[in-house]
Amino acid sequence: MRWRKFNGETIELPIYQAVEAAIRREAEKGVKLKVCIGTDSQVKGQETEFATVIVFLREGNGGFMFIHNERTTHKYSIKERMLVEVAKSIEIAYELCNLFTIYGVEMEVHADINTNPNFKSNDALKEAMGYILGMGFAFKAKPEAFASSSCANKVVN
Repeated sequence: MRWRKFNGETIELPIYQAVEAAIRREAEKGVKLKVCIGTDSQVKGQETEFATVIVFLREGNGGFMFIHNERTTHKYSIKERMLVEVAKSIEIAYELCNLFTIYGVEMEVHADINTNPNFKSNDALKEAMGYILGMGFAFKAKPEAFASSSCANKVVN
């Protein structure tokens, strides 16, 4: 899996090591971090592109993020695509969760799913919430799910 920084710089380390290095670097500066993980997608023609982000929030001092993009030609229903986004976020959260425990970093999984029943993505809300909470992770949906609805949304091509 290829990850990059917001400036386009490729992250050469495996993501676990890169996240640990970032947590250590910020801790050495005395910065308290919170991490939000989210995924967004866009359908363009025959392709669906997914962008997963790991957003590091520095308490009172901005933040930074790591980004992973991938494309597929698989056709999804809207509900299926929402649940695939959630699965991609959970996969990364699960891979990194012991790091967050070790370093005392709060972590949330953000789902780009609308809590308003008038939106099509709402069909996936119950399953997504159950999936995330069932894994033991904190959950946010729109409008609070900025990692997926704002950050990932900006980097999905």
